[in-house]
Amino acid sequence: MENHSRNELGNFLRSRRERLSPEMLGLPAGRRRRTAGLRREEVAELAGISVDWYIRLEQGRTVSPSVTTVDALARALQLGKDEHAHLRDLTRNGGQPAFAPEKLPLTVRRAVEGLNKPAYVTGRRWDVLAWNEAADELFAFSGHAPQDRNILIGMLTNPETRRLFGKSWEGEAKRMVAEFRATHDLWAGDPAFVDLLARLREGSPEFVQWWEAHDIRHGAAGRKVLHHPEKGVLSFEYASFQANDDPALKLVIYTPV
Repeated sequence: MENHSRNELGNFLRSRRERLSPEMLGLPAGRRRRTAGLRREEVAELAGISVDWYIRLEQGRTVSPSVTTVDALARALQLGKDEHAHLRDLTRNGGQPAFAPEKLPLTVRRAVEGLNKPAYVTGRRWDVLAWNEAADELFAFSGHAPQDRNILIGMLTNPETRRLFGKSWEGEAKRMVAEFRATHDLWAGDPAFVDLLARLREGSPEFVQWWEAHDIRHGAAGRKVLHHPEKGVLSFEYASFQANDDPALKLVIYTPV
């Protein structure tokens, strides 16, 4: 998986370079450009590194940039906070072990099931590992096969979920894709993640478009409006929390507002 992660580093750098223009950075346009974005040599100059070093990074070759170099690249490419953090993660990633489904402690499961607000727990791959009755009333987790109990599969390929989110579906789905990108790139090439991506590509044309944009976001609390077929319009604030038992486990709680 290490080679795949280095490839994702190169893809990420390339996508950020191609979205910039010399004019945006106050650079002379120079000769006519055959492709959009900055040239590699321009990024290298802005970051204060050699062109060869930068090319090695984009090509996914084995290099270990220092924190100073990573920060300089982030400034040169005008990365946002989440993008900068993602670049750091990619450059220090030494390869992940093979993915294995998380084991949910019974105490965590009981705690979730005992909540009176919609709540569920997901793993690293966004598989839904546990939920309570209130969450099941919203998202019908129990009505899906185990392999389909995945937040991304449900959001991007299930027509009922699209109707549940109504007009906000596109914005919510796009946000989720950007959040998942941050995790995926560290596990790129793992069969479990390859399989998930194949299902998403096959089941959602929108996913293909958003995935290629290579946007990065980290999760944050917010508000959602759902259009339930029986309960009508419902408004919630949501927040997520990591479990001390395993940081890969994420508890999501919806609070009616």
